[in-house]
Parts: sequence; C-alpha cells; structure tokens
Amino acid sequence: MSEKFTQEKYNRAVLVGLSAFSLSREENATEESMEELSALLETAGGETVGVVMQQKDSPDPRTFIGEGKVAEVRDLVQAMDGDMVIFDNSLSPSQQRVLSEVLKVSVLDRSALILDIFAQRARTREGRLQVELAQYKYLLPRLLGMWKHLERQEGAIGTRGPGETQLESDRRHIHKKISKLEAELKDVRRVRATQRERRIKNEVPVVAIVGYTNAGKSTLLNHLTGAEIPANNRLFDTLDTTTRTLEISDTCTVLISDTVGFIRKLPHHLVEAFKATLEELEYADLLLHVIDSSSPQWREQAEVVEQLIHELGADQTPRIEVFNKCDLWTGDIRPHGEGRVSISAKTGEGVPELLAAIGRVLDNGARRVTIHLPYDKGGILEALYREAKVESVEYGETIDVVAVCTPKIIGQLGPLVEGWKPKKEFWEE
Repeated sequence: MSEKFTQEKYNRAVLVGLSAFSLSREENATEESMEELSALLETAGGETVGVVMQQKDSPDPRTFIGEGKVAEVRDLVQAMDGDMVIFDNSLSPSQQRVLSEVLKVSVLDRSALILDIFAQRARTREGRLQVELAQYKYLLPRLLGMWKHLERQEGAIGTRGPGETQLESDRRHIHKKISKLEAELKDVRRVRATQRERRIKNEVPVVAIVGYTNAGKSTLLNHLTGAEIPANNRLFDTLDTTTRTLEISDTCTVLISDTVGFIRKLPHHLVEAFKATLEELEYADLLLHVIDSSSPQWREQAEVVEQLIHELGADQTPRIEVFNKCDLWTGDIRPHGEGRVSISAKTGEGVPELLAAIGRVLDNGARRVTIHLPYDKGGILEALYREAKVESVEYGETIDVVAVCTPKIIGQLGPLVEGWKPKKEFWEE
C-alpha cells in the first residue's frame, strides 16, 4: 500500500508540515517533529531534498496546506528532482488523493511512512501479522475514498454496475483479511497468556524495557544480558520483542523484555495492532522507562511514552526512570531521586545502581537453603527443578539439595529445610 523505499526510484522526498491554531499540540508540525520525520525517512532508506513549513488558522479541507503552498511544494519537487512528498501531519484519504494528483508524485503522511518502516523491519511471524493488520486498517478508508467519485455520481453514465461492485468486492476482501489477522493475533495472545501463567506460577518477575525510539533500549538489554541484538543509531531498529533471563543477585532472577520504541504521532492502528506485544507491559512486574538524556526534547519524549503506557493500561505498574546516555548529559545536575537512575548503557556507568534499584523493587524474599529429602520423597526434587533454582544435589543418607527458594516453597517444604522453624502465631509472640 505505501511506496517501498527499497526501490531506488523513490529515494528523494520533500517534507511538508503544517502548524495550525485549530490543531492540538500533538497534531501540529514543529521544527523538532520535522527533524524526526527526516530521520524516519532516512531509516526507511530515503533522502530529504527539501522542507516546507506552513502556518494557518486551520487546515485547508481540500489540500490541507492551501493552493498557494501546494504550488510552492510542486515547484520545489520539480527543482530538486523529488519522487515523493511526505507530510508530518495526518492527511485524510481525499486530501492525499488530491495532493497526489496536483503534485504528480506519490504523497504519504507520517503514519504511512512509519507503517512502511515497520513492514521492512518486522522479522517474526507475530510482528509481520501486526504490521499487516495495521496496514489494512490504514488502507480501508483510503480504498473507500478512491471510489467516492462513483458514489457521488451514482446512476451517471459510465458509473453503473462494475464501479460499485468492485468497491464492495475490495471492501469485503479487506474486511475478511482484517478478521483473519485479528483471529491469528488472538491465537498469539492465547500462547502468551499460557506462558504468562507459567511464569506467575513459577514466581519469575518480569521486567519490560520501554522508551522513546532510539533511547538505547536494545543497548541496555545487550549490556545486561549479552543478548547481542543489533543496536544501531536509527529509529525503530527493534520491532520484535526479545526476552532474556537476568540475574539481579544470588537470590533474584528476572525475565527482561525489550519492546518496540514509542514515537510521537504513532499511528493509532499500530498501537492497536501491537497490543499483542505491548500487553506484556500490563502484566510486567516492573517497567524500565529508558530516557535519552542527551536529547534536548527528552521531557516531551518521556511524556509521549507515559501517555502510551496509560493507553495500554499499565499506569499502575511500578517503574524506574532510566536516564540513559548520561556520558553525553550536558546539564549541571543529572536527573536523580527516588525511582530514577542515570546510566550509560554503552560504557556501563550506573548499571550496578540500576540493578540494585531493580532488586529493591522485585526482591521476593527468596533465599538459598539446604533441603534434606528422604528417598521416598524423591518426587519433590522434580518439582524443585521446576519451581526453584536448584544449585546442587548430593545423594547420601538423604538427597541433599541446595536451592534458591521463595518463602512460599520454603513454607511448603517445612521441616525438610535445614534450620526451618515453624512460624509463631501472633498470639505466641
């Protein structure tokens, strides 16, 4: 549906942004959002050959930026030998169609560009399903817009029959595809729910790394776990979730997951489509909100992430704000305080403090104990391998097991645990 930037032919684009009084702060184009759009284009494999900004009281219903500005954009496209025009704002299907006709080149908006990047980058079956679903939902209203002229002229010469039939056929086809993709993603959710239940049963805490795109989430996961995820300085480098085991201390092990980066004006369809991955946030025991402290816009970026966390229903999940790239911090005093840690995922500075902070939140009271199992209770050993962290097993008069166990498991084993004492009831204390 959107043009593929892998084709060399579509490499040169003019970027256009509108700032209007009638639009919300999030919808308006700014200098910063245009820079980000240029970075997105570069990520997609394109090149910015010109930038046009327009200020109006409200968007033009037909051309969005007004006839005069459209003529200016057309001249710039011709002068710079451009192949494409990309808007920082969202365009309606009819505006997109009119602009394409007038400018004689392909016209995309920010949502279409992000969808194109996601389509290029998704590697797992789940990621590809999510992107395809978002693309069809984006395409549906535009497909209907393409046939609007037939609906307006219903009954006119040359418009009877095939036009409407084709529209209905296309519409039915896309609705079918959307239903099929949603059903497949439901299956993905079911598998995830089963895995989640197993983790809850085993009492393994889950940590989710979230943050603005290019904040350094993959670099942090690599540093903590040796995951070896490619971590490049470009937007949306990670789309598919990676989960690894991380030992916080001798008695605390967690599962830590990287997630897709957030960005301002993230297409609503993508937020919806990626819920199968991002719903992990809702079930995480802790969020690490990674913030690029080297960016002058870090406050605005952090706000975007917080808003998306709210949309995904993870407001109540405990979180630590991780100010990354502290080696590039230019302010006088680094961000600090309760629930805040300054680190450099690249150099490792501050990482021990981060691990200590994670431990403080997630320490479940597990401790290393020695368990003496009679041979007739040997079946318990299998359960310990499943439910605890078994470190050694020796066979003597009894089966002697050294394991890291949660208070719940220690309570269940009772006198089999070396040094175990029954809890006194409060009236005995």
